[in-house]
Amino acid sequence: MVNVIWALMAVIGIVYAMFNGTMDEVNEALFDSAEEAVTLSIGLISILVFWLGIMKVAEEAGILAFLSKLFRPLIIRIFPDIPNDHPAIGYILSNITANLFGLGNAATPMGIKAMEEMKKLSGSDEASRSMITFLALNTSSLTIIPTMVISIRMQNGSASPTEIVGTTIIATFISTVSALVIDRVFYYRSIRRK
Repeated sequence: MVNVIWALMAVIGIVYAMFNGTMDEVNEALFDSAEEAVTLSIGLISILVFWLGIMKVAEEAGILAFLSKLFRPLIIRIFPDIPNDHPAIGYILSNITANLFGLGNAATPMGIKAMEEMKKLSGSDEASRSMITFLALNTSSLTIIPTMVISIRMQNGSASPTEIVGTTIIATFISTVSALVIDRVFYYRSIRRK
């Protein structure tokens, strides 16, 4: 549906430019935007590759394993329906750790694997309690170091691209606590209804 909306907007804009006599400006804007998109993409790729490299170094140094051990008791409490030794716990920990470092692109495959494992565990096509909680956590934007935002700020010449880290930590804390509270409220309300 979104694709149809974007296509309609583009067609309407082009038709309007044709009748309004501003097709040259539309062509110029298209080429300028394409050039900016390529420049931004190359800049973002370099930053993403850098942080993925840092993530790999952290993994080899045992930092990710340490963080996983540190968060494991908390994750087990948040997801009580999943057995402690189930593979879904490992994928959830990997997803959350990657998200904390702002590596959403690296976290996505691990999140998908975690959902697949939780689906196998539930044995149903309906979303389980753990799947809903995991989705709520991912939607709350678990980020301590927003690498993509920092790279965009660097690309656009920000004087201090990392100054958003403090506010990101505060926003992450508030959104994560809110997501967990709302998740639990709706879960317990659904139990009372049954």
